Parts: sequence; C-alpha cells; structure tokens
Amino acid sequence: MANKRDLKKDINYVLGDIIEEVYVWELDNPGKDNKAGEAIIDEAISTFDSLIARVNDRKTENPSKHFKAIKEDLEKTAKSLVEKVNAL
Repeated sequence: MANKRDLKKDINYVLGDIIEEVYVWELDNPGKDNKAGEAIIDEAISTFDSLIARVNDRKTENPSKHFKAIKEDLEKTAKSLVEKVNAL
C-alpha cells in the first residue's frame, strides 16, 4: 500500500496537470469562450478538496480498502476531466 504522502502527491500532480492543460488551451485559443475551461478548473479544484479530505479521514475501518477507493475515484474523475479538456 502506498502511503498517504504519495497518494496526496498523486492527487496534486494529476489534477494540477489537468488544470495546466486548460490554461494552455486558453492561451492557445484567446478568441474562444473560456467558460467551459473555467468549469473544468472548478471541478478539478472541488475534486482535489474532496479527495484530500477523504485521505485525511482517520476514522476508517480498513485503510487499504479506503485508499484504494480514493485512487479509483481519482482515476475515474481524471479520465472524465481529460475527456472534457480534449473536447474543448
């Protein structure tokens, strides 16, 4: 099982990269509407907050199962956000 620190870093890097891609898209397309990009960034930030709160939850029965579920949620959400970025 990976430790909490590595899981937090993964969450930060994955969602940070998605936000960075939205900013790059906005810079490459200055004439287009940025509302969709801003919505993706907001969703990434709220996902970050909720996943970090779940990682910091100390009242879990089975920590390895809990962290595995968090990783799966991160992967699923990241995939969804990347698809949205690609659709911009």
